[in-house]
Amino acid sequence: MPSVLDQKYEAVLAAVSGEGGRIVIGPDAQGRPTIANFPPTLPMMFMMFAQFYANNPYIISGDEKLTYAEINALTDRIAKGIVARGVEKGDRVAIAMRNCTSWIAAYMGVLKAGGVATLINGWWREEELRHALELTGPRLIIADAPRAAMANGLGHGDITLDVDIDQPVETAMAALLDAPEDTALPQVTPDDDATILFTSGSTGKAKGALSTHGQVVQGTYTYVTSLMVLRGILESEGKPVPEQMRALVSVPLFHVTGEVPVMLTSYVIDRALVLMPKWDAELAMQLIQDEKVTVFTGVPTMALELMTHPNKDKYDLSSLGDINSGGAARPAAHLKRQDEDLPGTRSIQGYGLTETNAVGCGNFWQNYKDRPTSVGRPQIPFVEIGIYGDDGKTLPAGQTGEIAIKAAATIKGYWGDEEATKAAYTDEGYFRTGDIGYLDEEGYLYIVDRMKNIIIRGGENIAAAEVEEALYAHPAVAEAVVLAKKDERLGEVPFAIVSCPEGGCVAEDLRAFCAERLAAFKVPEEIVVADTALPRLGTGKIDRIALAKQYRD
Repeated sequence: MPSVLDQKYEAVLAAVSGEGGRIVIGPDAQGRPTIANFPPTLPMMFMMFAQFYANNPYIISGDEKLTYAEINALTDRIAKGIVARGVEKGDRVAIAMRNCTSWIAAYMGVLKAGGVATLINGWWREEELRHALELTGPRLIIADAPRAAMANGLGHGDITLDVDIDQPVETAMAALLDAPEDTALPQVTPDDDATILFTSGSTGKAKGALSTHGQVVQGTYTYVTSLMVLRGILESEGKPVPEQMRALVSVPLFHVTGEVPVMLTSYVIDRALVLMPKWDAELAMQLIQDEKVTVFTGVPTMALELMTHPNKDKYDLSSLGDINSGGAARPAAHLKRQDEDLPGTRSIQGYGLTETNAVGCGNFWQNYKDRPTSVGRPQIPFVEIGIYGDDGKTLPAGQTGEIAIKAAATIKGYWGDEEATKAAYTDEGYFRTGDIGYLDEEGYLYIVDRMKNIIIRGGENIAAAEVEEALYAHPAVAEAVVLAKKDERLGEVPFAIVSCPEGGCVAEDLRAFCAERLAAFKVPEEIVVADTALPRLGTGKIDRIALAKQYRD
């Protein structure tokens, strides 16, 4: 039987989407539920909600504050500057910056110009960046100083704009603000390509997950609907809701969580973004106090650092309502501690993928406390979850198989990789997640394992194969295996075992070797040098289970 909270959710959803409600739900060409009365493309979405919330703040970054009207007008000019530089509809434009006002302005400008916003991971090293640029072939790269220098050093050959992100956005983006006013912007349709985000695959090299405008906006509207319903529940219970909410932005905007549930969803629901240059728990508390932040989205370690910070009591955190987490499960003990250390706050756990534009399941408030090991129910009515067995057939409740997601927000495919795109979908149009789990009788999803050798470190996906490839580049390494090791703060960290039969392997030297080739979060926390060759299965593959038992567990 659905919980009391689930029953309230379904009742408010019915009111919101029923006759006379604020949203109209209709099928897309494949019969999947979509919101039919909201703007169908990102440029139209930017324009419409800028008119609704014109004078309200949208971006707060230190002393810099921009309203909806200001950011919309500014990014119209940036879009014309991008077109004036020769970018045509469908051309990729790479954005490589840390979180800042200029990042958001570049993103909006690229999409208004008809370009494909190609979101570069800001923590990558040269080889990772080289792969992404060679894969997508951007016409233009908009980057802050460190990433611009890296891109130029790769000799990619495309135009790279070096943006001084410490300056106000109009100064930082001045190179794109000199186009003639009558520069024409292209007409964009829901089926036009919009974004490429990079995702770690089991084969090692990052794949480019390509989405259309329609897919990105439907992912956004899925979250908008959920938040409208949750707001309705609070109002029905007589609990006050601020007129304009404010979100602390601590997750990277180049991640799907930062892009869709945080940045784009905020734009639609009139929620101001309070930007942090990088995560710092005390700065976060200062911003929560000063800017009256109402919602915070981060990996579980961030919430834990807020709860345990020695200076927590020096700050007024009473404005904070929801603490949202994704990318890794929060231990049940964290939820209990949150009640004690941050009274008045509520917890929400999300489950989604880059390839689904973050949509999937949600577990919220009392439901989360009652089922802390579940990632929640599908985001109805827009998401369906299927559990597939080895025979390719769906399984009933209680049986474990591969989790698959069906929604209008799932990606068009992987850039330049038709084979991977085809393999990612079932015949029924479900996206295969590579996660193993089951649904209970009430429709709650539980994740028990992963099919792919992916390590999730504090919300960052790491392909074990990519780290192994870096280790194999060392001339002394003959065999290498990278496993996930449990970590109380980060959830998981990479752990490596190597065999060097001719000697010459020192663990710290190998870590330094990896650090030259991989982003810092991918470098193994610990490397064990085995005395003998690594054990193998009858198939000739290295026996990862035996190694885990022998060295990790």
